[in-house]
Amino acid sequence: MVSAEFSRGIVSMETEGLIYAYLLDGQGSARRLGWEDVERWKPEQGPIWLHFDYTSPETVAWVSDKSGLHEVPASVLLTEESRPRTILIGGGVLVALRGVNQNPGSDPEDMVAIRVWFDQTRIISTRRRTLLSESDIVESFERGGGPRTTGEFIAHLADSLVSRMGDVVEDTEDRVAQMEQDVIAVESQALRTRLSEVRREAILLRRYLSPQKEAMTRLCAEEVPWLGDNNRLRLKEATDRVVRCIEDLDSARDRAAITQEELVNRLSEQLNARMYVLSLVAAIFLPLGFLTGLLGINVGGIPGSDHPAAFLVFLLVLAVVVVLQILIFKRKRWL
Repeated sequence: MVSAEFSRGIVSMETEGLIYAYLLDGQGSARRLGWEDVERWKPEQGPIWLHFDYTSPETVAWVSDKSGLHEVPASVLLTEESRPRTILIGGGVLVALRGVNQNPGSDPEDMVAIRVWFDQTRIISTRRRTLLSESDIVESFERGGGPRTTGEFIAHLADSLVSRMGDVVEDTEDRVAQMEQDVIAVESQALRTRLSEVRREAILLRRYLSPQKEAMTRLCAEEVPWLGDNNRLRLKEATDRVVRCIEDLDSARDRAAITQEELVNRLSEQLNARMYVLSLVAAIFLPLGFLTGLLGINVGGIPGSDHPAAFLVFLLVLAVVVVLQILIFKRKRWL
């Protein structure tokens, strides 16, 4: 029904926006297609996967005008920001998901969005930045263990996205556990910055994973004929793992907050102890400084100025003053 319009659209499409084109053989493998092969594609040959860079002008033109898609999924496939969602429209399913950013030099919480439209015979996906989960699917085709149908494709993609999220969440928990030990052993003030970073990362990851859980739950619940029971079971398992990831992130965030509070308390105790010592020293030398300053003024009439033992007597007076101060401090339990 859509294949004729679909094929005609591909003919006029430039190659720059196309990242992958694979024809699934139904046995777990797939054949890489060139544009000539794609132009001759018919639904009877098997499901086809087309993967685009949505920032390409050619992709925008083809998806908008020649893909045969409804206006809503077409706009979602091309939008810059897309909240994870699942929409059943016109015999197909639109799924917008996110994966952790594992590109070199990138922060994991800077999530990479992928949008997928799939029906019984074709898969159209778009993204801007490289997502390693798409490479996982390509490698599975090369091993002969890839998805055989469009339903298996979306289950495979969701499973790969969640698996890589699980690794990042586990790494976050390990970092929090290590910093908990460092607070006890090292008590370094540099840990405050590291704890703030891991809390921010956990908060951002959770913020993006919550709508992803809703999208995957909706996908499992949709009555899609070509999404078999095994695929639904796999999607349900992936959804449960997303829920566990969210719970682990909540735990890591709370542990990081408690650890940060403990670190602040320890640093405050250290500061208070140092200020206490300085205060005692200042209290001891305050009367001594007053006496030496008083007798050090260069005017006449200073007692003992002509007596040879006056300096020793003055030192004795100062020592008595220090002893009296110490006794008073101990009586008041300041020492």
